[in-house]
Amino acid sequence: MLGNPRFPLGYLGLAPAAASALEVFAHAAAPRGKPDFGIESVEVGGEIHTVTESIVVTKPFGNLLRFRRDDLSDDAPKLLIVAPMSGHYATLLRGTVERMTESCEVYITDWADARTVPLAEGTFDLDDYIDYLIDFLAFIGSGTHMMAVCQPSVPALAATALMNGTKHPARPATLTMMGGPIDTRKSPTTVNDLAMERPIAWFRETVIATVPMSYRGAGRRVYPGFMQLASFMSMNLGSHMLSHYEMFKHLNVGDDESAQTTKDFYEEYRSVCDMTAEFYLQTVEEVFQKHSIPNGTFEHKGLVVDLGKITETAILCVEGERDDISGIGQTKAALDLATGLAASKKQYLLAEGAGHYGIFNGSRWREKIAPEVEAFLAKHQAKAKLQAVA
Repeated sequence: MLGNPRFPLGYLGLAPAAASALEVFAHAAAPRGKPDFGIESVEVGGEIHTVTESIVVTKPFGNLLRFRRDDLSDDAPKLLIVAPMSGHYATLLRGTVERMTESCEVYITDWADARTVPLAEGTFDLDDYIDYLIDFLAFIGSGTHMMAVCQPSVPALAATALMNGTKHPARPATLTMMGGPIDTRKSPTTVNDLAMERPIAWFRETVIATVPMSYRGAGRRVYPGFMQLASFMSMNLGSHMLSHYEMFKHLNVGDDESAQTTKDFYEEYRSVCDMTAEFYLQTVEEVFQKHSIPNGTFEHKGLVVDLGKITETAILCVEGERDDISGIGQTKAALDLATGLAASKKQYLLAEGAGHYGIFNGSRWREKIAPEVEAFLAKHQAKAKLQAVA
């Protein structure tokens, strides 16, 4: 009411400031559903190209989406982007998808909100996550490149090792891991410390909840997305408070455009989803507490995953200089663990000045990191074509 231009009292005294403050509060408290990617076009070489989005594989705990721009050559790289299952929807990687769609036929894992999956569909843990990746790669076909952003670096690396070990025809041509927790003992962050402070039983008893009857997944045990969001926001609470104060100041002086920029970011950031309890607990225990990947004890369906069997898939590790979630060296550790891979197929990139979010979104991603990724894919594309023919 105070913001309505027809309300005369809205212009007097503290009314404008009150209206701005209430708008900030309302935006922060509003419930949110699953956002849309909304990528309808991309600009390449000064020309606008239409982008088509489609669902190509449907599974209970996640679909496979495809983004393809018109006039893309048939021999363009096929890229599977593995989105994190960490409380946010795959749309958090909207900027990643949009940029890579300029040069690649892009696929992305669109994980389901666990509270919407009926109990009849069974469970979903790290083994299932790996199986989903293998199935998606098999669907896309030989010569596919894979990019894992943050948490899925672990299952993506495991899937790559398994597929190399069995000479799977759809084993990825390259694997790019960005800010992934391969060895969290290196440059540990607050996230790593929190996972080590408590036994796994504490996590099971404290942060796991049961989906209420009002959802399709009623009765499923989950780690709620709102708890993950609260954890992430508390890590940088001062910065988030300052952002909202800046939004308030922009609204108070009528600078709606600047305020909208902040709103758009938090609209995505606050759109959260639940993950299955078994997946969350297994990830905490195996990745952050037992360090199973670097210790060589990580298992898939009872069999130890041997990273030394990665001999065909080239690996690129990308880390952010200011990453406060996955510290420097955690992702790079994969290069040393892939003992069977030739040095010519290993590459490392440290993104100067980039935080965790900045390595896959924003100007640094678009202008500095993405070109390096594209060059890496092109370098190994010829090999991928030979593999596809074979």
